[in-house]
Amino acid sequence: MDTLIIFGAEYLYLFIVTATLVYIWRQPKELRWEIAVFAAIALPLTYIIAKISSAFYYDPRPFVIGQFTPLLPHAPDNGFPSDHTLLSSAIATVILFFHRRLGLLLLGGAFVVGALRVFAGVHHFIDIFGSMAIALVVTLITWKHFLPGAWKLFSKKYLGTTVK
Repeated sequence: MDTLIIFGAEYLYLFIVTATLVYIWRQPKELRWEIAVFAAIALPLTYIIAKISSAFYYDPRPFVIGQFTPLLPHAPDNGFPSDHTLLSSAIATVILFFHRRLGLLLLGGAFVVGALRVFAGVHHFIDIFGSMAIALVVTLITWKHFLPGAWKLFSKKYLGTTVK
């Protein structure tokens, strides 16, 4: 059982990345570019907001508090937010705006990544829920406020099309 927890906690996020890349690759050129522009804005913003939030909230890792050895070797630093869950959730929420079912499936996968990191002893559930909330809020704000203007500029300049 420990082997499955370790594998999932360390590598399951790669399935989310791979599934996303396959989905994007199979889309028409213009939609592929729209997803790429959205991701290029939302993913770095999500990371920046997560780093800022970690400066305001400190959550010691479970193995530090509980004095036990986690299943994964990890530095005894701030556990909030979970980087693996943050990346998985951010990717999933980007896809959610283009394909609801796949986005929800990937978001479920992001939760599983986080839960396995909790079971491995390197995070608390607050780290997981915080990561997912940050990813969802930042991608929603990006979708509503940044993407329309950026997409119009990008599509006109690089794709030679005009978007309404």
